Amino acid sequence: MPSPELAVLGLNVVIVLLAYLSVYPTLAGNQIHKIAAYDTLTSSIALAIVGYHFWESPYQFNLLIADVNWFWFTLISYGVIEIPLMLWYFKKHQVDTKL
Repeated sequence: MPSPELAVLGLNVVIVLLAYLSVYPTLAGNQIHKIAAYDTLTSSIALAIVGYHFWESPYQFNLLIADVNWFWFTLISYGVIEIPLMLWYFKKHQVDTKL
């Protein structure tokens, strides 16, 4: 069985890949406000799944620079995984980042 850190990272990778390769092109296109709304939903799904498993757990996740709880580990690792894909998607789909 993988460590909790690897399980959360794997979940985040799967969610981000599904979002940027399937959901966003189909439902959001190049509209920044739709991408932001769907991204809020997808990151919330990751937090809900991890929270379900670790809500009252005393387990501390290793974030290389500090030990943090499940919430911060999930949120920070999700962002780190998402940023390169987001930049690629914005460039490929010519997303106008001006609101």
